[in-house]
Formats: sequence, C-alpha cells, structure tokens
Amino acid sequence: MLCVLRVVVLPGPDVTSDVSVIYHGWSEVLSGGTYPLHDVTWQYPPAAALAVLSPGLLPFLGYTPAFFTLVLVADAVVLTLLLRAGRPAPAPRSGGRPAGAWVWIAGVPLLGPTAYARYDLMVVAVAVAALFAAARRPRLAGALTGLGALLKVWPVLLLTGAPLRGRRARALWGGAGGAAAGLTLACVAAAPGALAFLTFQRDRGTEIESLGGLVFHLARPFGWDGTVLLRYGSVEFVGPGVPLVSALALLLNGAALGWLVLWRVRAREFTRTTLYDAAFTATLLFTTTSRVISPQYLLWLVGLAAVGMTVRGGRQGLPALLVLLATGLTLLEFPVGFAHVVAGDPRGVVPLALRNGLLVAASLSACRRLWASTRGRPAGRAAVVRARRHGGTLIGTRPRITGPAPAPPADRSARPG
Repeated sequence: MLCVLRVVVLPGPDVTSDVSVIYHGWSEVLSGGTYPLHDVTWQYPPAAALAVLSPGLLPFLGYTPAFFTLVLVADAVVLTLLLRAGRPAPAPRSGGRPAGAWVWIAGVPLLGPTAYARYDLMVVAVAVAALFAAARRPRLAGALTGLGALLKVWPVLLLTGAPLRGRRARALWGGAGGAAAGLTLACVAAAPGALAFLTFQRDRGTEIESLGGLVFHLARPFGWDGTVLLRYGSVEFVGPGVPLVSALALLLNGAALGWLVLWRVRAREFTRTTLYDAAFTATLLFTTTSRVISPQYLLWLVGLAAVGMTVRGGRQGLPALLVLLATGLTLLEFPVGFAHVVAGDPRGVVPLALRNGLLVAASLSACRRLWASTRGRPAGRAAVVRARRHGGTLIGTRPRITGPAPAPPADRSARPG
C-alpha cells in the first residue's frame, strides 16, 4: 500500500497509472451504459466491469485510493481463508498446514506494487474461496468459479481436477455453468460490447515478457530488425518472425491442453489434494506458454500454490517454491528494470530469462508430480483373486472386506487319520 500510494517509490515506471488513467476511464465509459467498444486495451470478460466499477462503493475516497483499499480488503480475505484452512484440527482429523498462508505472505510483497495496482488480486480472492468451498459446498464453489471465469477467464481452470460424476460433480459443474451463463446474459443485456474482448484477445501478438519474446531478445544482437510497440495494452514485438512465434505459442497452449486431457484420461486415483494440484498445474501451464505473461499473472500462481500448500499430502511444494522465486525476479524486470527489458539490455533480459526459466521448470515439475500422485498402482491379478475370495471389493490396490472375516483353517493335527 505504501508503494502504490507513492510513499515508497521504486525505480521504473509508475505502475499505478493503469488505475488512475485506464481503469478510471473505463469506469466512466461503463457508467454511461456501454462497454469500451472501441478501446483495444479492453481485454477482459464482461464481469470485469464489476471490478472496474467497484471503487464507486467508496466514493468519499476518490477512485484510485478506493481501488487500492478494495484490493487491500481482497488481500486480507485471501489471507484469512488461508489461515482458517491451515489450522490444525482435533483428532482424528489432521487439519491443514500454515505453509499456505506463508506462501501468500511472501508472494504478494515479492511482486511489489503491481499486486495492488491491478484487479487480479480480487479475482484470486474469488478463486481461493471457490477452491476451499468445493469440498463441502460444491454449488457455491461452482458459482464462484463461474464468476471468476467471467472476471478474467483463467479461473475456469479450477475445474481441471473436478469430479465428472455424482451429485457433487453435478452441483459443481451446474453451479459454474449456471453462474457463467447468467452473468453473461445479464452483461450482454445491460450494455452493448460485452463480448468485444474476444476480438481484441485474438489479435494480440508476442509480448516482450513472454517465453516467446525471449527469442527476439536473443536475436536482437544478431541483427533482427524488428521493434517494440505498445499494442493491445502491452508492449509487443513487431517484425520478422513474430507471427510464427505467436503461432508456436498457440501450439504450446494446445499441447498443454492435450497433456491435461491425457492426464484426466489416465488418472486412476483422486485424493483430497487433486483438485488443488490440478488447478495450480493447469494455470501454471497456460501462463508459461501464453503469448503474454504480464507481471500480475504471477499472483494467480501464488494464490493457487498457497491453497495447495494448506492441505496435508499436497505434492506441489517444489513448484510453489519456484513460483515464489519467479515472482521475486518479476519485480526486478517490472517495474525496476522494465526500461532495460524494452531496450533489450542484459540488466533487463537476464532477470526475465531467469524468471521464464523458473516458470518452465515449475511447469515440468508440477506436471510430473500431478501425474505421479494420481497414477496409483494397478491391481495385480493376485489382488483381484484375493478380494473376490474373501467377499470384498477392490478399492485402488487394497481389498476392503465387506463381509464377515473368513474362518481360520482347521488344525490338521486334530483330524483322525
């Protein structure tokens, strides 16, 4: 808060300009009864209007201070949810772990003022609440997921590890679909241009902070004659080879989707941590392979990593640590070293390359751990025979005895003859 209020000033561009200029301008357009139809920087689903208009709840503060205050409240909500979920429970329940809260406490400051100068933290609060509600209140969790998807699309990935059959699955998927459809219809009916963001997203290119952008950072010293321009709300590369790299990024997105589908088909064992681990892994994959990696995207990963770290038995500890390191490097490249990133200087490119390398390593590690945690052990023929012989049902790899225990064999020495 001290950073966004300019009490503590970090080197680099003023990250609060998006709030004071862009968000405030959008709020005035939205208040007039229409979406920003002709503004290509409007890259968000229709419910994002709720976040942009939310500072109107505190009119006595002015738009920008009110926005920062609401983000502060969202930060407190996330921390409260993580602290509650991380409390130990009385026996025989094991409760949660405080590690998740510490991941959040570390991750938000590591990103610097960007964490409070974008509305992404509000979306993370919705996503965290949805994940924690999934176990006991699946309909509410589904509704929150639908709301999150209409705020910034990526929360739809929370359903990656959701059950597909049963009453809980119907409540979760039905709540998500109903909330998303209802909100979309309401937004379309309320103002024209609710779906204009789809065209603007389609036309985006390769942003200079993305994984694909490293290709052109490395090509610059060898005579690549392209340039950088501010387009669609971010700084992108423009020049030879950019369309090809953008197409390859889309192919990587498709490969990530294909791997997730293969994982769901091959997964044998779903535990209480699978929903959290799958949501984190899917979001990490799509963030890393995206044509655009804006600094605030790291908040999504920090929030989902924190949720996974609250649950005992979670397997994503190493990827969560790598994400925290990547978040700290993100602060070094934006806003501190952003001028050097734009210019292609080593002072900007080196932290950026390290950050993207950590995201790749975290993605590979998260995929491997998610795959291993749900593969289980295939039951051998002997286990199946034993289960049937004892009147039991095979659960995973162990037979569960559902009938009376078999009688012990008679003592052969007591038989005549």
